[in-house]
Amino acid sequence: MTAASVNGITIEYDVHGDDDGEPLLLVMGLGGQLVGWPIEFVERLVAKGFRVIRFDNRDVGLSTKTGAPVPKVRRLMAAALSRRFASSPYVLSDMAADAAALLDHLGIASAHVVGISMGGMISQTLAIEHPGKVASLTSIMSNTGDRKNGKVKGALLRKMPKLMTRNPYDAVANGVEMFRLISGPHFDAMRVREMQQEAFFRSYDAAGTARQMMAIAASPDRTFDLGGVTAPTLVVHGLLDPLVTPSGGIATARAIPGARLVMYPDMAHDLPKPRWDELIEEIVENARRADPGDAAGDRAPAA
Repeated sequence: MTAASVNGITIEYDVHGDDDGEPLLLVMGLGGQLVGWPIEFVERLVAKGFRVIRFDNRDVGLSTKTGAPVPKVRRLMAAALSRRFASSPYVLSDMAADAAALLDHLGIASAHVVGISMGGMISQTLAIEHPGKVASLTSIMSNTGDRKNGKVKGALLRKMPKLMTRNPYDAVANGVEMFRLISGPHFDAMRVREMQQEAFFRSYDAAGTARQMMAIAASPDRTFDLGGVTAPTLVVHGLLDPLVTPSGGIATARAIPGARLVMYPDMAHDLPKPRWDELIEEIVENARRADPGDAAGDRAPAA
């Protein structure tokens, strides 16, 4: 792993695969560190000829913690219901700019971009605001920010505050419980616990997750701007998703011209291992729809 100094902050990242592979940027979701992308999943992408980049978004993992005031849980819940309660020192546009600057740092002119949950929101914003950076776009279990589609189910929303503890002694257990609540029938408690423990020992900071939540809430609706996205787009969603309900994926696919929508009946807000090979083939097929010069061999000057 290594770090890039971009946009006045430090972004931690790692790279897997051959230097001549087609660049593929994985963008993690809310509070998730780069290790949230299972290494086996990454290796399967590498086997398909991709050069895979994982990174920690600002405010999590080993990337810069912004140090902004930490929003209270009650304020976060209010902001989730109405944007007028949301106030944040940075928004999804800033996080998309971090991703674009990381690609510049790596000397990559454009990449295939795959984002999950909040990472899907960041990836959509990257395609809108930095279109030349996105050879193809895959948005997984995300939404357009329109506040009508892809909302949290009420039953889950009522349980979330209890799991948003800042007590480090409860962090791993609460993380496993949260994943249990949002995952589908293929939930693997042991694998999730191992991932949560790895993330905890790497860097624990619940405040960063809270600030990211407020950044999402303070960001505008992307629906209209998504109509201008020209990158080949794949939208993936689980029919069982309680955190970003399936209407979020449907709305995203409707907003982006020519987008392909794939919905899995045994997937919730997770990446079920039995679906990995199928999902990776979908990502590969979507990447093949890009112009040949949009990713492989098309490099920017090294930073």
